Amino acid sequence: MRIATWNVNSVRQRLDHLLVWLKDCAPDIVCLQEIKCVDDAFPREAIEALGYNVVTHGQKTFNGVALLSKYPLEEATPQLPGDADDLHARFIEGVVSLQSGVVRVACLYLPNGNPPETEKYTYKLKWMSRLLEYAKERLKAEEPLILAGDFNVIPAPADVYNPPAWVGDALFKPQTRESFQALLGLGLTDALRAVTDAPGQYTFWDYQAGAWQKNWGIRIDHLLLSPQAADRLTSVGIDKHVRSWEKPSDHVPVWIDLDLAA
Repeated sequence: MRIATWNVNSVRQRLDHLLVWLKDCAPDIVCLQEIKCVDDAFPREAIEALGYNVVTHGQKTFNGVALLSKYPLEEATPQLPGDADDLHARFIEGVVSLQSGVVRVACLYLPNGNPPETEKYTYKLKWMSRLLEYAKERLKAEEPLILAGDFNVIPAPADVYNPPAWVGDALFKPQTRESFQALLGLGLTDALRAVTDAPGQYTFWDYQAGAWQKNWGIRIDHLLLSPQAADRLTSVGIDKHVRSWEKPSDHVPVWIDLDLAA
């Protein structure tokens, strides 16, 4: 099973890119972030025509997440637990059933948190705390669980082209990285770092200052795996070439292959 995540930065603007990539990559399950549209405006017909089931948790102009699956999606649940007043569309969870059992996939778009001296950073840390509690509960089920999405977290200096330039940024602040490490401390595995320690494995390049051309990138799109999923991990890929397409998203897709028949 191939599971992918991609912050498309407006699904309607990038629909042609998405359809080409879906055909090329052929993922079984896709987590999309920043779809930037309400549920009714999501271009589901074109995606369903490729054999995907679609569930969305949209929001006008901002945020928004979606799950695409070649398997029927069961228990599709929007909103991260822990704050009934948080109306941002940043989370959706779905379950698929296989002969070997269920696979649970959570698609998330974690808050950016900048500027860090504002309430935006407080919101980010609270959201990460809620995610930690969610993961604690889900890990009790001892099933294959994948947390996939734009975490807006640079986990380590190897994940950024110029670490000193990011010291004060909400994505790289010590408290942010500690919160991410707390997730790993629960027993979750950072899929990419399970297969390579190499630096320069970036998933985002800003539109400004020629960042793509200079390879001034950062790694903020992650797939975190429960032990039951990590045991089945066979490969990880970053589809970096997508960033060179005309009018691209500033993020690129990341995917994993799991041998769930094992």
